[in-house]
Amino acid sequence: MLAKRIIPCLDIKQGRVVKGVKFANLRDAGDPLELAKYYNEQGADEISFLDIMASAESRPIFLDLVERVSKALFIPFSVGGGIRTVDDIRQVLSAGAEKVSIGSAAVKNPVLVREAAEMFGSQAIVLSIDAKKNSSMPSGYELYIKGGREPVGLDALEFAKRMVEAGAGEILLNAMDSDGTKKGYDLTVNRMFSESLNVPIIASGGAGSPEDILKVLTEGKADAALAASIFHYGEYTIGEAKEYLKKNGVVVRE
Repeated sequence: MLAKRIIPCLDIKQGRVVKGVKFANLRDAGDPLELAKYYNEQGADEISFLDIMASAESRPIFLDLVERVSKALFIPFSVGGGIRTVDDIRQVLSAGAEKVSIGSAAVKNPVLVREAAEMFGSQAIVLSIDAKKNSSMPSGYELYIKGGREPVGLDALEFAKRMVEAGAGEILLNAMDSDGTKKGYDLTVNRMFSESLNVPIIASGGAGSPEDILKVLTEGKADAALAASIFHYGEYTIGEAKEYLKKNGVVVRE
């Protein structure tokens, strides 16, 4: 059995880490470099770094921040937000990231995922899916872009299948209805994606306790759990979350 991963998420706005509820009411959570170092020392398996305003503001990601974070870390980290071209991906990987997360650009330019996977390898390409409940969609979930601000009328699961076929090596699945609520992950959508796709699924949206993480990794069948609020504001440490998982029979990295 592959070890499950715990991934703290750094949502960046104007150079600071922020966290909101359902993509709104953002509040400050600290300095990205200091938090990255802290989670590295705590035993995080990876860190997800998302420039949440880059796509909406149609600007490139902050490469200088990516470089500073990469120099401070000894664990893999992925970078997303504002990535629109193969050259953007090259720059982010050159700045020290191991993976790039592509969301809005994959919808606007579907060949980007294929080109990127062929050039850099599927292991470096993460497809970011913001999914919101919509009963008119075949899977029951609609795809959103621009940091969850814009519905695109596409079924989230069908789009993910197309992008995996194109070469995406991993899915970052954010359940928008659960985001920031701390009431638990959406187990239904995570299980559906995990059972339908042959790539790892990173569950995002709704972590409020180690028990929530346990549920999404077992009942939800996710390969990794991404969380923000419970770690940023000191409610739990990554070590406490991993210890809880181990006690409940989940294999985690030491």
